[in-house]
Amino acid sequence: MILDWLERRIDPFAPFDEALMPPKSVGGFAWFYLRPVRAALLALFVIAVIAGSVEASLYLVLRWFIDLLGTADKANVLSDHAVGIGLALALVAIMRPASIWAHEALSNQLVVPQTTNLVRWRAHLYTLGHSLSYFQGDFAGRLSNRIVQVGPAVRELAVVFIDTLLYVAIYAVTAVGLFGSISPWLALPVVLWIAAYAMLTAWFVPRARARSHATAETRSALIGRVVDSYTNILTVKLFARDREERAAVRDAVQVNTDTYLYQFRLVTLTTSLLGVLNSALLVATAGACLLLWRGGGLSTGEASAGLALVLRLIAMSGWVMQTVRGVFENVGVIQESMQTISRPHGLVDAPEAKVLAVKGGEIRYDRVGFHYGRGDASIIENFSLTIRAGERVGLVGVSGAGKSTLAALLLRLYDVEGGRILIDGQDIATVTQASLREAVAMVSQDTSLLHRSIRDNIAYGRPDATDEEVVRAARLAHADRFIADLVDHKGRRGYDAHVGERGVKLSGGQRQRIAIARVMLKDAPILILDEATSALDSQVEAAIQDSLDTLMAGKTVLAIAHRLSTIAAMDRLVVIEAGRIVEEGTHAQLVAKGGVYAGLWARQSGGFLPDRTAPFEDAAE
Repeated sequence: MILDWLERRIDPFAPFDEALMPPKSVGGFAWFYLRPVRAALLALFVIAVIAGSVEASLYLVLRWFIDLLGTADKANVLSDHAVGIGLALALVAIMRPASIWAHEALSNQLVVPQTTNLVRWRAHLYTLGHSLSYFQGDFAGRLSNRIVQVGPAVRELAVVFIDTLLYVAIYAVTAVGLFGSISPWLALPVVLWIAAYAMLTAWFVPRARARSHATAETRSALIGRVVDSYTNILTVKLFARDREERAAVRDAVQVNTDTYLYQFRLVTLTTSLLGVLNSALLVATAGACLLLWRGGGLSTGEASAGLALVLRLIAMSGWVMQTVRGVFENVGVIQESMQTISRPHGLVDAPEAKVLAVKGGEIRYDRVGFHYGRGDASIIENFSLTIRAGERVGLVGVSGAGKSTLAALLLRLYDVEGGRILIDGQDIATVTQASLREAVAMVSQDTSLLHRSIRDNIAYGRPDATDEEVVRAARLAHADRFIADLVDHKGRRGYDAHVGERGVKLSGGQRQRIAIARVMLKDAPILILDEATSALDSQVEAAIQDSLDTLMAGKTVLAIAHRLSTIAAMDRLVVIEAGRIVEEGTHAQLVAKGGVYAGLWARQSGGFLPDRTAPFEDAAE
């Protein structure tokens, strides 16, 4: 029962300020995450002091017991020394097991698992708050590795200092105290050893920290490289690039191996120097004991206890040095993770941001300017467009014109650099991102699903949806037939079947129909269709068109398509070139006008626009 009570003292998921950035110093970063468990760490510290003191006192009991055997009357030893023997027995048989149990229970049931995952959870939530561009700029594998590894690293930093170093301090104080009470000459070797050990540690630590940081960096790069190969395995196979991918991973493994070897050279040298120090301590202590014993200044029990204590210190010194090395490996891990985690969020809600209230769904781009940060060229420049509530507008233009960028800006995946975007008169920069994205549903051209069940993917925008609502949305998206036939590798069928990472177990058309079903179920008042039917064949697209018409009814719609036939029936078409509006009107009006749109329509083959990819649109589209 007490273990269960201890396990429930720390809640890894307790509420906290998710927007608060962790400090950029190792100590500040660690304390930022350890502060919620400071009471548990204090309790562990107190128990560690008690347990360490009990362990160290055993050597004093050993000295007393050996001297007792040499001087006591054998016939009356139990009666004459009953109190002392009883106290020694209580220390060994009761206090020592009790202190060990208390220490292990606090460490294993109260601190270690909960603290590890509390750090991971909070680091994950803060990282999740970063902007889209943050995730586009790094390997997913490297990011996830840093989040997962920072939990044990921060925990070990605290627990090792409390446990290991505290134990050594207690033993060192006990040894100096015991030897000093006998003779300063006996204490001198231990004092000199402690000073030399401290100097060796001071020399070792900064070098270990630098090298462990380099090792952590190369390990994350290796993980990122491996995950990148696995994530893009279809591309690797299609282009027969197995050899190149192996070479890339091999290079990453080699770099990681070299940094490990460089790190362990330091370990080898330090451990060898420590062996010399320990041997010198043992020889000096044994020599002092022999001289003092010959002169009558040292009893057999004192000599035995002293040598046993020195042997314990020697055994612990190697362990502690390796522990210190582990601590600074963790420091390197923390430093590396800080590079990922301790960054300000690129996109944040405005102070006192309000919840977006959508009444009609009017969208207004007001002199909007934006570029992706590459040079001074702009993808959107002084762009103004009003989409009336309930109006269906199609954006037309070759790849690179800025169409998908306008959709991303509406969702506030990026902040505009000039002008503003309003929904029903509310500047989207002044409302919460969550309420904005809840009011907008989007089917994108890059359809990826989560490695979860079909049901979970369809209900992603409405987790409270009933099974009947999920099935209805799938039926409207013409996905119900292939869903019924799905079976995953664990035998789960239909809506329970899992789709693989990014939905790789489904075809492109199947993924797109799931995405359409998801949007249909979400039923948001504003709808963005960015190449929503690009992965569908003409027969499926025709079958789904009625459902899309039903989905768009009463909603404000922004539709993007290279296949002009899919958006020709929109209320209005807006033709964009280089981020500017060059024409607008209905399909019939623009064809009759004989301008840019008419030329695009005439040049289409099979209903597709020719690509003339510009450098900026690739980043968004």
